[in-house]
Amino acid sequence: MKVAVTGSTGFIGSRLVERLQTEGHQVLLLVRNVSKAQQRFPKAEVISYTPKASGPWQQSIAGCDGVVNLAGEPIANRWTENSKKEILESRQLGTQKIVEAIAQANPKPSVLVNSSAVGYYGTSETAVFDETSSPGKDFLAEVCQAWEAEAEKVKASGTRLAILRTGIVLGPGGGVLARMMFPFQLFAGGPLGSGNQWVSWVHREDLVNLILKALTDPVMAGVFNATAPNPARMSELCQILGQIINRPSWLPVPDFALALLLGEAAQVVLEGQHVQPKNTLSKGFEFQYPTLQAALQQILQ
Repeated sequence: MKVAVTGSTGFIGSRLVERLQTEGHQVLLLVRNVSKAQQRFPKAEVISYTPKASGPWQQSIAGCDGVVNLAGEPIANRWTENSKKEILESRQLGTQKIVEAIAQANPKPSVLVNSSAVGYYGTSETAVFDETSSPGKDFLAEVCQAWEAEAEKVKASGTRLAILRTGIVLGPGGGVLARMMFPFQLFAGGPLGSGNQWVSWVHREDLVNLILKALTDPVMAGVFNATAPNPARMSELCQILGQIINRPSWLPVPDFALALLLGEAAQVVLEGQHVQPKNTLSKGFEFQYPTLQAALQQILQ
């Protein structure tokens, strides 16, 4: 296949590009920083693009067999009115321009794999969510709804759509785990907030495997939760993490400290949600790392 990828230099995208190239696929990278992408992936075709604007880059979509849209501003920072606007627009307008490019393409890609997030469901300590659950009403839920609504428009072009609602991605060398490791290495690790909140997580390799399945398997049409089938409480995650790296995990980070650090964005960490990949499993996808113990052991050892 020839696959166009946005977000290709990020934590997930970079691993996806490696796997695509290893499996013999041709990769087209749509990036803002061309030199960074060329240095990282010298064998890939690299095109400069502006995510929120139409432009000549859109013509490069013609002839691609599939598109993977992973682009979006990071959410795990303090939210201001400007940053919230950027979080929304980078996803809503960015997806709009990708769908616009697919509509104009001749020949058209047969599939769009579009990222979303489990933030779609809102937060809860008691509810269990699957792909059929109703959306939440907080900021991230509204962002995910707007994001997915733009992606849905690609169906008018006859292109198959797979939306992946991703949980917290665990993998080596980056992401949430890299941030959590620092206090543990200082012997000051522990649960964030109460520790009772659910963490719906996924190993990066499983997420990349799911993207590859969505690209190549025609049964993958619709919405799929990209989360392992065994979510964990925050306290359990920290306990396992401490055991594996032989560090204490008893010192909790209180709610107010996270709220001071992250502001409104702290809700992502403090509240959480229990998400099940019901539709994902129904399509025959098998998680290589279904349990947190196995995932963290592979990543950290």
